Amino acid sequence: MLPIDPAQKLSFNRRITNGDLVIVYERYDSMKSVKVSENGVLQNRFGVFKHSDWIGKQFGSKVFSNKGGFIYLLAPTPELWTLVLSHRTQILYIADISFVVMYLEVVPGCVVLESGTGSGSLTTSLARAVAPHGHVYTFDFHEQRAVSAREDFVKTGLSDLVTVGVRDMQGEGFPNELSGKADSIFLDLPQPWLAIPSAAKMLQQDGVLCSFSPCIEQVQKSCETLKSCFTDIRTFEVLLHAYEVREGNLGSWLDSSDGGKTCKKRQRSTNGQDQNSRPQTIMARRNGEARGHTGYLTFARLKCNM
Repeated sequence: MLPIDPAQKLSFNRRITNGDLVIVYERYDSMKSVKVSENGVLQNRFGVFKHSDWIGKQFGSKVFSNKGGFIYLLAPTPELWTLVLSHRTQILYIADISFVVMYLEVVPGCVVLESGTGSGSLTTSLARAVAPHGHVYTFDFHEQRAVSAREDFVKTGLSDLVTVGVRDMQGEGFPNELSGKADSIFLDLPQPWLAIPSAAKMLQQDGVLCSFSPCIEQVQKSCETLKSCFTDIRTFEVLLHAYEVREGNLGSWLDSSDGGKTCKKRQRSTNGQDQNSRPQTIMARRNGEARGHTGYLTFARLKCNM
């Protein structure tokens, strides 16, 4: 079998082969990552699925079990990988990730430095953004996390775009050999201000830095340190609200929201009219499962006289 070009892996415009990683979509709230093996079998509530039936199909295909149940075989895009990866640490989610990639001005060919790697959620999106000729250098002080991250990048076909290092960034800073080579830097550290002086040396002229911190006290101290080498310092909080939109009447929606406890009381109005017979309308409400505060994103641009 001929080796698959990394750029082609990222596009997923090909058929599934033995050894590929696929995201098995069972339903909207149930997905898992599976490595395809010719003799492999997946068993779930929908039946038994043979991996051999998957090989040769396009990503996105619908496949059936011996019972007639079905699943979808999806490509391991960064968005889906973020939803199924092993949480070795708290991770960044899609809203923060998309904001970071945009404000760091990450485009194909860029060199990006990251500390720390954690579960690799952001790293995966950064790698896709710099592909096919850029590179991401990511560092974590925890050796086993770094090893697990390397294994994940091999699974997702990103190992040629990502280098994982083990390093105490707050104590040692970035490696000297990367000095002046980075277009962008991302910091996710308990004390990011300790790594900011080193980060300034790594950036090219007009390079951009982002620091992620869950507490405003961390942001304040980081901003004070940034002032010596950086300009255009800005802090954002990204709050994502998901909405449910459907057709119905207010009474039926209220019934569903409390698990049907008041359903019998609302079945009929005072004039005896069945509530379900009332005119239908389009309604929207905020999904209660929406995540709140995740952290603060502080961006800064290297001063031109550095």
